[in-house]
Parts: sequence; C-alpha cells; structure tokens
Amino acid sequence: MEFPTANTVEAFRENLAAVRAKIERAAERAGRNASEVRLLPVSKTVPEERIRLAIAAGAHQLGENKVQEAKRKHANLIDEDVKWSIIGHLQTNKAKEVAAFASEFHALDSLRVAEALDRRLEMEGRSLDVYVQVNTSGEESKYGLEPGAVPGMLEALRGFETVNVKGLMTLAIFSDDKEAVRTCFQLLRRLRDEARDRDPALIGPGELSMGMSSDYEIAIEEGANVVRVGQAIFGARPTTDAYYWPSATAKQ
Repeated sequence: MEFPTANTVEAFRENLAAVRAKIERAAERAGRNASEVRLLPVSKTVPEERIRLAIAAGAHQLGENKVQEAKRKHANLIDEDVKWSIIGHLQTNKAKEVAAFASEFHALDSLRVAEALDRRLEMEGRSLDVYVQVNTSGEESKYGLEPGAVPGMLEALRGFETVNVKGLMTLAIFSDDKEAVRTCFQLLRRLRDEARDRDPALIGPGELSMGMSSDYEIAIEEGANVVRVGQAIFGARPTTDAYYWPSATAKQ
C-alpha cells in the first residue's frame, strides 16, 4: 500500500478527509454511526514543521509511540493547539514524563506501570485516561496482557484514583490475512463485553482502541472507537514498524 508524503496544509486536509470518508463507509457497513469513532492521527517520526501543517489542517490530538520523541515535540509545539496521546510501550522510569504532559495513554500493560503513573500523577495533581493493552494475536513480539489476565488487571486498577480506564487497546497481527486480523479485533471486543457483563464500572466507557493505517476499516467493522492512523495521513515512514514495536528480546 502506497502512502504519499503530505507536505502542505491542503495535502493534509485531503488525507484527513479521505481517512474520515473511509471511516464513515466502514461504520455504515457495520450499521454504526461514524460519530462513535475517533480518529487519532499518529505523528511518530514526523518532524515538527510538518506536524504544524497537520495541525493547521485540523489534527489537534496526535499519537506518539516513544516518550522522548513525544516530550520533545510537546515542548517544541507548545504554542500549538494540540494534545498528545502516548500509544507505545512505557517503561516505569518514563512515567514521570507521561504524567507531566500526556492527555491519554493507550498502552497500559502492567500493574507496575500503573503504580508508577499513579504516583507521578498524584504529584502533578492530575489524572490520566488510559487504555489497557491486550495481546490478541498471541505473538511474542507484541506487548500487552494475555487475554486471561484482563479481568484481574481491571480489578486491580480500581485502586488508582488518578488512572481512568477508558477501555482496551490492541495491535492486530501484522498480516495480509484479513480474517486473521479481524479475529484479533473480535477478541478485544469480546473481552470488553465480558468485562461489562461482570461489572460495567471496571471498563469505564468501554472504548476499543484498535486499527492502524492498514486495517482500521476492519477494526471499525468490529467495533473500534479509536483508530490510530499514521501513514495514511502523514505518508510512509522512513523506519520500519519493528523500530516502534520491538521484538520480545528487546522488551524491558
């Protein structure tokens, strides 16, 4: 799939409109209202000067995988009307930075990270919306809780006043097999539904953060409320996905 690079405000407007049109069509196929789906543009690897063009085109909430990159962009674009979502794996020693500037965190995958965030958020006097990340593909290269660990994690998160659970997040298998991708999204939806059946308070609004440039239409058909789209808006990245979603041997 080709993703041409956007270098003007008009190009960003066109790309955003094209993605939103696909969101509307996917929602219609699923008998859903497109207003139930939030588009989160992902600006990882994109330099600040191009991000300014995207903001001017209407992208006012942006997702970043790496905390240091997000922190730098937040500082350099402090004059812009933009909020930052951290969507990648977080080490506990980076919780301080996330607590200081992020508006939401999409990759909560351990109680240790929740504890670190809670301590820092209390010091900052603020709270943070979070999505619990689940490994729905069973790949060792993926971060996220095993599906069976989700109920216990949601129960444990009751004890944190500053961490607001918004729902669940996943990365589908990286595959051209659409049915294999769809199965990942269906599993996340089922886990959300089961959590609601046990205790609706555990899952908050029960949103599903799932779907990227290659598969967000399938994700919407399976119930996504947030789609994290980067290359279809900004253009192809110079780095591979492996750089942002490291292998199991690189996990810390």
